[in-house]
Amino acid sequence: MTVHQAFSTVVFDLDGVLIDSFGVMRQAFAAAYREVVGDGEPPFDEYCTHQGRYFPDIMRLMGLPGGMERPFVEASHRLIHEVEVYPDVPLVLKRLRESEVRTAIATGKSGDRARTVLEVVGLLPLLDTVVGSDEVDRPKPAPDIVREALRRLASEPGDAVMVGDAVIDIQSGRSAGTATAAALWGETATDQLIDEKPDFVLARPTDLLALVQGGVR
Repeated sequence: MTVHQAFSTVVFDLDGVLIDSFGVMRQAFAAAYREVVGDGEPPFDEYCTHQGRYFPDIMRLMGLPGGMERPFVEASHRLIHEVEVYPDVPLVLKRLRESEVRTAIATGKSGDRARTVLEVVGLLPLLDTVVGSDEVDRPKPAPDIVREALRRLASEPGDAVMVGDAVIDIQSGRSAGTATAAALWGETATDQLIDEKPDFVLARPTDLLALVQGGVR
C-alpha cells in the first residue's frame, strides 16, 4: 500500500484515543470480578493487555466467567460521568469536520455503550458514525469493524487512516487496507505498539491534523 498524507477519512478507536476511561474501567472490572468471581485481586493489568477487544472475547481469553459482562456494564454506566476527554480531542474533531474529513469510531465496546459515553462527554455530534464490536461478525483484530465504518462513510480504504492505541487496532486497519497510526497519549504499551510498525506515530491528538486532506492546522 502506498501511504500518503492526504486522508479524507479517519477511523478512531475510542478508549485510550479519544477518551480516558481507564479509571472507570478499573473500578467496573473490580466490581464485576468481586460480584461474579469473589475474593482475590481482580487481574486488571491482564485485562489491559487485551484492551480494544470485545469484552466477551476478553473474558474467554482470560478464562473468566462471561457473567462478568452485566455487572461490568452496569458499573461502567454508573460511573460514566468520570470518563474524561483527552486534551485537544474536541478541537481536532471540529477541525476535521470543518475540513469535510469523514470520521468514524471502531471500538471494542458495543455500539450502544459507545454512543452513550460519546454523548455524555459531548463528542457524538462531532463524529459521522460509530461502529461497535457487536455490530460486526468478527471484532478486532479482524478487519470487519473498520470495513463497516468505511462502508457507512462511503470511503475507500486507500483514503483512510485507522488511529488506535492497541496492537489489534493497527492489525485491524492494516487488514482492512487502510493506513495506520499509533496514538501514544493514553496508557498504551508503547513498545508493543511501535513494534507493530504502524505507518504513523502520533505523540498527541493534534499530530493527526498533518495527515488529513489539506494538512489541516
